[in-house]
Amino acid sequence: MHKIIKSMSIAENLKKIEQEIPNNVKIIAVSKTHPKEMIQEVYDFGHRVFGENKAQEMTDKYEALPKDIEWHMIGHLQTNKVKYIAPFVSMIHSVDSMKLLKEIDKEAIKNNRVIDCLLQIDIANEETKFGMLEKEAIELLSSDDFAQLKNIRICGVMGIGSITDDRNKTRSEFKNLKTTFSTLKEKFFKNEDYFSQISMGMSSDYDIAIEEGSTIVRIGSSIFGQRDYFKVV
Repeated sequence: MHKIIKSMSIAENLKKIEQEIPNNVKIIAVSKTHPKEMIQEVYDFGHRVFGENKAQEMTDKYEALPKDIEWHMIGHLQTNKVKYIAPFVSMIHSVDSMKLLKEIDKEAIKNNRVIDCLLQIDIANEETKFGMLEKEAIELLSSDDFAQLKNIRICGVMGIGSITDDRNKTRSEFKNLKTTFSTLKEKFFKNEDYFSQISMGMSSDYDIAIEEGSTIVRIGSSIFGQRDYFKVV
């Protein structure tokens, strides 16, 4: 990956990625750890969709930046942090338990909203990764507890591939996520148009993800560069 030597390159990077990616695939600019000024630059270029992995950082940026930004929570979300983002978050990608889903529903009710969510599926089988197995997602969606939730909307699935240089392994994991999506669609959301999203693929593997059916890619370093490149020396 090339180093970004001037901040203008951020917009140039995004433009290049937009040219490579089909129009039907949404690009989330992963802005975690990057300052508000850099997000503003991408915003000024015309991009409106950003992803964060910490609730407090997302809230701080939401308050400081234009209000037409579409904020996506892509990181592990603790139940006690849901209340901070519930008033404005566009989509929560990292739903990995009924407990969390209930909390999102509770806070959505308080804010008179329906919050879009994705079920995070464990496709990498790594201890450091969160997510449910397919059978656990089926159990959740089949449960009476889920049937009681009225202020959340399950729009699809999300997965994070293994940290590996083996692109065949990555492709296999993404294929498995697409299969899980299709299984859940057929079993629970056959007639629901909103269940249509597969969030998979990051800077290193979004090309494979798109080939395997991704509708949302989460791209950080290929847009913003590595964090160290922007430190003042």
